[in-house]
Amino acid sequence: MIAVEALSKNFGTFTAVNGISFEVGMGQVVGFIGPNGAGKTTTMRMLTGFIPSTSGRASIAGHDVFEDPMTVRRRIGYLPETPPLYPELTIGTYLRFISQIREVPRGEQVRRVGEVMERVGLTGWENRILGSLSKGYRQRVGLAQAIIHDPEVLILDEPTSGLDPRQVVGIRDFIRNLATDRTVILSTHILSEVEALAERAIVIDGGQIVADDTLDGLRERVGAGVRYRVELCAPKGVHVATEVGGLDGVDQVQPCGDENGITALDVRAPQDPRTAIAGLATAKGWEVRAMERHAPNLEEAFLHLVGNER
Repeated sequence: MIAVEALSKNFGTFTAVNGISFEVGMGQVVGFIGPNGAGKTTTMRMLTGFIPSTSGRASIAGHDVFEDPMTVRRRIGYLPETPPLYPELTIGTYLRFISQIREVPRGEQVRRVGEVMERVGLTGWENRILGSLSKGYRQRVGLAQAIIHDPEVLILDEPTSGLDPRQVVGIRDFIRNLATDRTVILSTHILSEVEALAERAIVIDGGQIVADDTLDGLRERVGAGVRYRVELCAPKGVHVATEVGGLDGVDQVQPCGDENGITALDVRAPQDPRTAIAGLATAKGWEVRAMERHAPNLEEAFLHLVGNER
């Protein structure tokens, strides 16, 4: 559905995007993540035809973004970080105007406006002035204008910016439902949002793609493996960390607390070591207070990856 090949963008002598390539298929939600200044927004603007590329190609639904821009724009919905709203208009007037620009058939415009307002939680707000809305509600209107023409591809830049936690849950469910029959690229600084919505992430840094993988694959590639937190109660003077570190299959043991006779350890091992640790504790007469498995989150993997690349 989306194909990008060797896409670059220069601003004078500065290269914002440097020869990136990737593909996204129908029904996928892909997180597009990176630090500030990495090239995320520039890439989004090239894909939506807002700015031209310096070199390379990009196509959406088989249509070249730069050679056939009007056809591409009919196929995509775009929510920039700051939604394009007219503050003097009402919500209803604005969305009817957008439906006309987006060539929604005249006989379907009223129905379509009502439908998208219901989907983003704006039913009954037709007469509210856009300039009077909070940032969260302006974001909802921005989402409504992005889907008013039922596009095949959605490109969303920080879609939950300014929303309260309850609204975030609703918008995430909304995006998840949209992805069942269309393609979604989600550019965001909120990594937990990518974890909640996407199975794959593209990481960009310094204008180049440094990783493109499933979320589990990203965690494995950067070495942010599963760790185990263990709390053991042993007699005073016993070097618990040394004993646990001597077990077969245990790669690393890091003490992370010793209070009231309870020793806390951070244990790294390729296979689950908890059975072996429990066996050691039983043999030594130690009390096991806790043994927990902690999988890395996307933030840990992201920071590790970007740090290595830099």
